[in-house]
Amino acid sequence: FFSFFFFFSSFRYKVMKNWGVIGGVAAALAAGLYVLWGPIAERKRRRKGLVPGLLNLGNTCFMNSLLQGLSSCPSFIKWLEEFTAQYKTDQNQSTERRYLSVTLLHLLRALSCQEVTEDDVLDASCLLEVLRMYRWQISSFEEQDAHELFHVLTSSLEDERDRQPRVTHLFDVHSLERPEITQKQISCRTRGSLPPVSNHWKSQHPFHGRLTSNMVCKHCEHQSPVRYDTFDSLSLSIPAAVWGRPMTLDHCLHHFISSESVKDVVCDNCTKIQAEGTLNGQSIENQRTTFVKQLKLGKLPQCLCIHLQRLSWSNQGAPLKRHEHVQFNEFLIMDIYKYRIPVPKSSQNELNQKNSEETTPGTKDGTAVKPSEQPSGPKPLFMNGACSSSFLMAADPFSHFSFSSPVYLYRLMAVVVHHGDMHSGHFVTYRRSPPSPKSPLSVSTQWLWISDDTVRKASLQEVLSSSAYLLFYERVHSRVQHHSLELKAEE
Repeated sequence: FFSFFFFFSSFRYKVMKNWGVIGGVAAALAAGLYVLWGPIAERKRRRKGLVPGLLNLGNTCFMNSLLQGLSSCPSFIKWLEEFTAQYKTDQNQSTERRYLSVTLLHLLRALSCQEVTEDDVLDASCLLEVLRMYRWQISSFEEQDAHELFHVLTSSLEDERDRQPRVTHLFDVHSLERPEITQKQISCRTRGSLPPVSNHWKSQHPFHGRLTSNMVCKHCEHQSPVRYDTFDSLSLSIPAAVWGRPMTLDHCLHHFISSESVKDVVCDNCTKIQAEGTLNGQSIENQRTTFVKQLKLGKLPQCLCIHLQRLSWSNQGAPLKRHEHVQFNEFLIMDIYKYRIPVPKSSQNELNQKNSEETTPGTKDGTAVKPSEQPSGPKPLFMNGACSSSFLMAADPFSHFSFSSPVYLYRLMAVVVHHGDMHSGHFVTYRRSPPSPKSPLSVSTQWLWISDDTVRKASLQEVLSSSAYLLFYERVHSRVQHHSLELKAEE
């Protein structure tokens, strides 16, 4: 017993004596592995070209999916950078945090890998905190809608812009009267060039667009003045499905702008014509006729958000979700939905003969034609929702476009999908991987599937096969448009 005790004590003494040596060797080994391999999670994310995920704070998948979609729109991030430049003079970081634009910019830059971060999972609770300062009480433990949050963000950004001083100095009046004059062309007779004029309060976010509402009398063909309304997203209802025919995004867009008859409307022109044919002194009642109302897109935005309405109601008044698939493409043509100033009838025939060979597919006399009613003949290169494989397989798809090609061409950047029903579900996002730092202006062809903090690669076929709820497109400008027009003043 005593010999065993002596052996154990001696062994324990030797171990304790060499414990410092063992700890030093272990620390050196760990440091060597760190130097050789680096942080495993960070190296894994960089190797696979993934982006950071977002922590689910309870039921915040609606916010996480929307932020991932917005971070894939470079034009929106660029606008935020230009808009928040006015706050750089403020050195107090706590003051900057009260601005939604600054908070949103930091999140989107981190999600697009434009800011260095060591975390694979980010916390977006700061966005909810700053929205509370804008009097939006959004709970992180209640299920919300991603499209409604999109409207909250855009309207809050507009409120922040409107709170900026409307006149920075006296020369703003001159710049408003002649917006085509650049700052370099404005000079002072005595002191040379003027200081830069701040135009942040005048700039609209890239999702801002305008709808036109046009009404024409069916009796006298008199056209009422065009009415303009603003929008930040196109909310499209899904028309009734036809057996044997797939539902495409073109069908939803045409259903959105389809004309409708409005009865019992006073027509001033008909009343005037009726008054000219009567004797002097007779009172004429207002002539009421039927008008045809048509919606068109008066100003198409740089970033286009399309919302597919999947809410329907049963005969008993219960909310139901529509699960049918709506076909959409990587590229979207919006020319046929753009409003154009009507051409007088006297010159309409000459214009049609001159441009008969340059008419955009899907149009007839300047008006949109249903996809099922397009004339037979050579199949167009692609339609919205039914893209030709020859276009997608081309090495440079935009080499087909010339000056007479589509002007309003959009590229798909992100898709938000909702899984579940109207009472519960989950939001996920398909988005493009950010471009490499070597070519920041390029567009990546790699797609990612993101569910909160889970990120993996996805194929384009998987993206186009999803049941989209929100579609984020960004306008593609041809080389001719880049040289001839300024992006901010093209409308």
